[in-house]
Amino acid sequence: MGADWLRNGAKAGGIFDNGYCRLTARNINDAVLDLNPYYTHNKLVAVLGFGFWRYMFSMHQYTATGRTLLAIFPAKPTSTPTVQYNQYFVFNQLKQINDIRNRIAHHEPICFQPGLPAKDTSYARQHYGLILQLFQWMSIDHAALLYGLDHINTVCKEIDTL
Repeated sequence: MGADWLRNGAKAGGIFDNGYCRLTARNINDAVLDLNPYYTHNKLVAVLGFGFWRYMFSMHQYTATGRTLLAIFPAKPTSTPTVQYNQYFVFNQLKQINDIRNRIAHHEPICFQPGLPAKDTSYARQHYGLILQLFQWMSIDHAALLYGLDHINTVCKEIDTL
C-alpha cells in the first residue's frame, strides 16, 4: 500500500474514494489538515482514534485496503470450522475494547454487575484479557510494553477485597 497509504487512499481516486468509505476519507483528510505543517504518516496513524482503526476492519474499509490488514496479527490463531478468526472477528473484538474505553471515558462504572449495586471486576478483567490477547496476536511483548503501567490485576484484587 505504500508508506503514505492513508493520506493517498483518502485522495480523489484513492482506495477510500467511494460512497462506502467517504467518512473514512473525511476523517483522514481532516487529520492531515490538523497536522499540517507537522504531518508525517506516523503522526497521522497516531491521531486517528481507536474507533477509526476498529472500522478499518469493517467490510468496506477492509475490502478497500485489499483485505491485508489482518497481517498486523501475525500470531492470530488459525480459523477452525467453528471459529473464524477473520476481519469480522477482529472487528467485534475491537468493538468490545472500544466499549470499555468509552465507558471509562464517560466515567461509567466498569466494576459492578450489570444493573446491580454489587461489585464485580470480571467485566474489567475480561476486557483487559482481550487487550492482552490482541497484543499477543500482534507479537507484542505486553510485559515490556506495559512495564510500570500495568496495575489492572492489582487494582481489581483491591476492589474484590472491599
